[in-house]
Amino acid sequence: MGRTSLVALALAATLALAYAVTQPAPPVPTPAASPTATEPQQRASVDQNAPYFEACAREGLNDSECVGRLIWFKATGGNERFHTYTFQQRIGVLVDWFRVLRADQRDDRFRAWGIINDPACCKPGDANCPAKSLDETFGFEWCPGDDVLLRFVGKPGYVDPACELKDAPIAAGDPHARPGAPDPRQSACDLRFGTSTGALGFRKFPNPNFDLEKWRKLNGGLASWEGFNRSLAAQTGVPSDQRVTRLADASIEPPFRIGTTCGSCHIAFDPRHPPADPANPKWENIKGLIGNQYTRMSELLGSGMPRSSLEWQMFAHPRPGVTDTSAISHDQINNPGTINAIINTSQRPTFTGEVVNKWRKAASCGAEKDESKCWCEPGHEGKCWLKSSRSDDATVVRVAGKQATLPGVHHILKGGEDSIGGLEAIQRVYLNIGSCSEQCWVNHLSDLRVVDPLQRGFGQTAFNIGQCRRDCPNFRAIEDRLDNLLDFFLSAEADATDLDAARNAQIRSKSPGKNYGRADLVRDLEAEFGKGAVSRGRTLFAQGCARCHSSLADSPTNPLATRDFDAPADGHPRAIRADFMGNDRATPVTEVGTFRCRALHSNHLPGNLYAEYASDTLHQRPLVADIPEREALKNGGRGHYRNISLLNVWATAPFMHNNAIGPEICGKPANKGNDFFRARYVDEQGRLLAQQPECLPYDPSVEGRFELYKHSMIELLNPGLRGSKATLTDADLIVDLGPRSWDGKQEKSLLGIAELRVPKGARAGALNGLQHKQLIADLYLAKRDPAALEAGGRKALAPTLRQIVEQVAQQPTRLVDILGERREFLDANYQSCTQFIENEGHRFGEDLSAADKKALIAFVATF
Repeated sequence: MGRTSLVALALAATLALAYAVTQPAPPVPTPAASPTATEPQQRASVDQNAPYFEACAREGLNDSECVGRLIWFKATGGNERFHTYTFQQRIGVLVDWFRVLRADQRDDRFRAWGIINDPACCKPGDANCPAKSLDETFGFEWCPGDDVLLRFVGKPGYVDPACELKDAPIAAGDPHARPGAPDPRQSACDLRFGTSTGALGFRKFPNPNFDLEKWRKLNGGLASWEGFNRSLAAQTGVPSDQRVTRLADASIEPPFRIGTTCGSCHIAFDPRHPPADPANPKWENIKGLIGNQYTRMSELLGSGMPRSSLEWQMFAHPRPGVTDTSAISHDQINNPGTINAIINTSQRPTFTGEVVNKWRKAASCGAEKDESKCWCEPGHEGKCWLKSSRSDDATVVRVAGKQATLPGVHHILKGGEDSIGGLEAIQRVYLNIGSCSEQCWVNHLSDLRVVDPLQRGFGQTAFNIGQCRRDCPNFRAIEDRLDNLLDFFLSAEADATDLDAARNAQIRSKSPGKNYGRADLVRDLEAEFGKGAVSRGRTLFAQGCARCHSSLADSPTNPLATRDFDAPADGHPRAIRADFMGNDRATPVTEVGTFRCRALHSNHLPGNLYAEYASDTLHQRPLVADIPEREALKNGGRGHYRNISLLNVWATAPFMHNNAIGPEICGKPANKGNDFFRARYVDEQGRLLAQQPECLPYDPSVEGRFELYKHSMIELLNPGLRGSKATLTDADLIVDLGPRSWDGKQEKSLLGIAELRVPKGARAGALNGLQHKQLIADLYLAKRDPAALEAGGRKALAPTLRQIVEQVAQQPTRLVDILGERREFLDANYQSCTQFIENEGHRFGEDLSAADKKALIAFVATF
């Protein structure tokens, strides 16, 4: 059935989608005076901060950088409520946290979910583990701080460990700092640390609403959640209950509320010091900013959904290391993107003259009384924010404590959409992972179930930064420490790791007296790729690649033709490379030719959710007229990709924003129920090839990364060797329709049609891309008010739309087929992106000789 069926099902499923969790979440607590570090605090027997401070010392971080690191690794910004209540009830997607975090499958977790185990945690019952049984920890690992936290499961009164954070001094020159005045920063308690779940970046909090006896009765004990996540069909005998669990039952509260940190996607293995066993890393094997190229975040967030569900097939299909950052803030565009590596931030380009309308720190509001233009935080004299439009913004950075000012602002995200400043881009990430959802942004989302244009939730509306700052203390707690986070981004932990340095570390770990340097790397590369390959590759790079992948302009004093791309940055305390190896400028997607759907991302458009995080300059970028999509999809500055940095590309393959160029990689977990690998190679008709290339198992070792890099570079430079990749549904997709009767033996639909079903193998991206609300509105108008359809410039669609309505009315059981027969019509008028093949484009270099391609591979490996 292929593309036809999937488009049809997307509409049919949306028409049918009417379920909702029936009980509300507990109310958001009324903000009260936060505990402070001077109030009595429950003392844990093990200092959970000790390994973090040791890492700060190992990396040479100062106080501000170290505080930023703690926040990056631990702070959820209060999103544990989002991941316990709001995500399930407002978005309609279930997370099975026990499936992901159960202690008895710790050794399989990296292979299954790609997430990094916490070296400080232990499996109850193991030698030296303070917890002796899984009953004590409700099936989770024991982690430092749990001797306190576990006492508050089912009880109020837990004091969050963030309350004891020792803040770094406020930066000199901060407009909110006044000599002799109290610290103006929001209480650190509102950062919300909790304790580790056993996986880095995932934090747990005791649920005060937990009912121990109800839980024990449901699960038959305390060590398992299997009654909570088990299909109800075994209990009821009703076939459709095979797709229902207690995860959707809001009357059952789990023992923990789980939150996520920014580090949940970015914490990864250090390319210089990879672990001997990825399931059991040591602290020295872990970096906070490199980006996790193995994470299965999309599958994790849908882990409580059956594979047959619409939500699973819509969102749980990106490759490892890729996630749809608009999956929650859904803009109905298939929007996969790799986790950004945060490297050499001090050398990252900034852009001057950008027209930016945003809030800036001020010491007072003067005569301005309009709180939409200026607001001062009550109880904090001199802590004000002034909103204005300017084009002279600069970015103040501190490298190893030394302050510098970069002209202009950064462009962040794949298309540079976060474009009002680096600090604001960091803050927005916390919103994207669920912080302040109830107070600030969930009601601005588009609800897929709302098809009436007059109802709230029909389309996105713009998030209001000023309102969120006023109403959400978690927002203020993060915002007041953004300087610390940026300092961490500029610290030694974010310095690039060149291949020669990584090999040197490996050699010295076995033979401390030996060294491996740049000359050794060049020697070995030329032994593999040909004599003079690195030098020749430098010339080719300067001629054909540097226009996008160098941050330093061609100039008489630093010409590309003779440039030393290894040259250190003048005055940098650690002498890192001056060139960022990418200019961050926007390139039309039609020029680079790669999978265009991400370039059509719409959350930053005027009036949409994150509009306030985009500059006026971005909104006015030139139209990319030759994108082969409808004109309505080319507005607001869309249609571009940022020219990314190639730093450490030897360690971060596969390539492109969706990891589609290069071999498919896989974890091969022991628990096959958690194996999410999908076949991707298709024939000319879009059907999966019977014989698929073998996936490459996860291998974070130095040589494992380098091998993956070489395979990926060969595909990049030889498009004919890539094959064609696409993402298809990997299970029959089932949408249950309407009420049914059950006589104890047989289930009967009261509507005459019990379910909509499409066999696996249909086009997954079409589920994300079908603009079903516009289609439903047009179907209604075509039948009831053709004049209104004509007035909207859609008169030509009316005959086909009327045919659909009439045929469905006559044969409702053929809904999927009827729509499928109009595949081309629906694609042309109601899809947000029609590209199917995911590894096309970026054909630069394909005409080089075989020897020159080898030379380019050799040179790029030196970054």
